Amino acid sequence: MSDYRPPIDDLAFVLEHIAGYPEIAGLPGLEHADFETVTGLLDEAGAFMSEVVAPLNTAADVEGAQRQSDASVTTPTGFKDAYRKYVDAGWNSVPFTEQYGGGGFPWTVGLAIQEMLTSASMGFALCPLLTQGAIDAILAYGDDEQKQTYLPHMISGEWTGTMNLTEPQAGSDVGALTTRAVKRDDGNYAISGQKIFISFGEHDMAEQIVHLVLARTPDAPAGTRGISCFIVPKRLVNADGSLGEKNSVTALSIEHKLGIHGSPTCVLEYDEATGYLIGEENLGMRIMFVMMNNARLSVGLQGVALAERAYQASVDYAVERIQGRAIGATKDSPIIDFPDVRRMLMTQRATIAAMRRLMYLNAGHMDVSHFHADEAVRARAGEIVGLLTPICKSWGTDMGTELTSMAMQVFGGMGYIEETGVAQHLRDVRITAIYEGTNGIQAADLVGRKLPVRDGQSVLEFLASMRDVDAELAAAGESFASIRSNLAAQLDTLDQATMWMFQHGVADPNAALSGSVPYQRMWGIVLGGWLMARSALAAVGTDRAESEHVLAKFYAEQLLPQAGGLLGAATAGSDDLFALDAAQLGARG
Repeated sequence: MSDYRPPIDDLAFVLEHIAGYPEIAGLPGLEHADFETVTGLLDEAGAFMSEVVAPLNTAADVEGAQRQSDASVTTPTGFKDAYRKYVDAGWNSVPFTEQYGGGGFPWTVGLAIQEMLTSASMGFALCPLLTQGAIDAILAYGDDEQKQTYLPHMISGEWTGTMNLTEPQAGSDVGALTTRAVKRDDGNYAISGQKIFISFGEHDMAEQIVHLVLARTPDAPAGTRGISCFIVPKRLVNADGSLGEKNSVTALSIEHKLGIHGSPTCVLEYDEATGYLIGEENLGMRIMFVMMNNARLSVGLQGVALAERAYQASVDYAVERIQGRAIGATKDSPIIDFPDVRRMLMTQRATIAAMRRLMYLNAGHMDVSHFHADEAVRARAGEIVGLLTPICKSWGTDMGTELTSMAMQVFGGMGYIEETGVAQHLRDVRITAIYEGTNGIQAADLVGRKLPVRDGQSVLEFLASMRDVDAELAAAGESFASIRSNLAAQLDTLDQATMWMFQHGVADPNAALSGSVPYQRMWGIVLGGWLMARSALAAVGTDRAESEHVLAKFYAEQLLPQAGGLLGAATAGSDDLFALDAAQLGARG
């Protein structure tokens, strides 16, 4: 089993040259978060994650979270102590507003800490991730009393949070939820219903859990228009801020899952539990998207984080494993000397680099959309975040799954044996393409909501901006020629697919939706090629010049052309998909 090595150098390079961190640090309110301070902070965070959290990962997978006879839930050995150290060190509070005790750093920095925490142990990292979504919602829609009551404790990490959206009969169709919220005479609400798939819905790492629950009031409109959002704490909060009696929330069970065994995924029952309305009635969907937008980027980042951890294990194994003789060798060779193993390692490393650059590019735009003084600049950055977020979530998690599987392939048969540890990463990452909106839902969001922004001008402007790098590639000389030609060709392909989506999205929505997933994958691949080219240009004249150039060239010549192969699927329409009925597809009568 390989120890985790935080990729500090690459994180710093990406922040500086892709996310635009030096400019972000100059925005109003971020003067304290200069680049030198941030790189020092990341060094400390990386040491904490590798030394305190990462050693728990394998044992936590074996032990898992356990529900006790009194309906309490215990996390794996070491989680509780590590979480207390995490809170005491202040890592949870870094990217949140200073008004409620946060560090006031931009989200790009919080994302880097989150990546390292997730690589160290995804099961552990899910607890702060869910708290992040709840904090975002209360910040955006909570009243002053709610903010003062909950945010200082949640931002510090002393209290944790959850998002309660899914119900057994509803799945991803949030509008079908039936949890009820009945207003009481005191203005609060009695919440009754059952929620499933609630990560860290019950645990022993904090004494308070702040559940954000979607529910429907008795006279609410049908569907998504009639959903409201409520704060339902595990324990009621007294007037003096101390914790009072337990609320009527019970963990009926925890799920037995393929992976992330350290994270308790709970079925929660609310039996006239006391809840407090956030915002106004029937604003639940709007609040839900506040919770989910940052979370979707964080889930895309989980794909990067698990792929990174699996890659580190596979490259270490490839160096250590002696088997057969490579061409020209005079004695048995490490398998890293064989071409196919090299192909897998290079594919992992180049794709992880591209994925990481996309995630932090998006986070940089998030920071600009929040902190920039110019309203027009903030608005444009927000449009770009809207476009990139479904791509980050889907491409990050799809490739996270493929790359962890590839890492297992490097191990050969030993990868299929649990004791090597690499199988855990594949099991853990598999959920990421499913939760926070399946990747098919992300694709529907991309073509149905993001492409039409400003009648399509928003996406066309972004595509045009991607071509600005061409002049720099031309000026960089012959060594960049293949990077330039391959990127130009696939930008043309993406343009072609985008125009097809514009032409069919309104006239034949089923056709656009039928091609939306391969179209979304095209976006990820081409964005990756663009960002790898930018990285290679930025590295010229530095000690990273050779590695960045080799990775960008490998990506451009061997991975980027895959985008062109998806054009047919993206533009095929829906006829073939619906030509056979359910019986012809093999469904039971």
